[in-house]
Amino acid sequence: QARLEDSGGGEVQPGGSLKLSCTASGFTLQNYAIHWFRQAPGNEREGIACGSRHGEVREYADSVKGRFTISIDNDRNAAYLQLDKLKPEDTATYYCATDVHCTLTRPAMGVWGQGTQVTVSS
Repeated sequence: QARLEDSGGGEVQPGGSLKLSCTASGFTLQNYAIHWFRQAPGNEREGIACGSRHGEVREYADSVKGRFTISIDNDRNAAYLQLDKLKPEDTATYYCATDVHCTLTRPAMGVWGQGTQVTVSS
């Protein structure tokens, strides 16, 4: 069964960093584009980053550009989202997901992780 497991969330002070992990099982992650989304209570789900299957394309939402970095480790069958210079408005549940294409214009159409909570607070 194809599954994604999100992990790495936590509570951090403004300006801090976290690294989220997205571990795949039951399929080969490098055959798909990887997407990261987030959703805060009362807000719509926001696509914030994606990487294409072969890594040649990376897209970031304006809200995170220059602060968040997506990466993929094919040996570990995992993807990561490095979160730097965190702000209180980054507080949300973060999800990884797969798709055929890297695009932030629509929700991912493949497998989704269960989400991991990120809280930025002083």
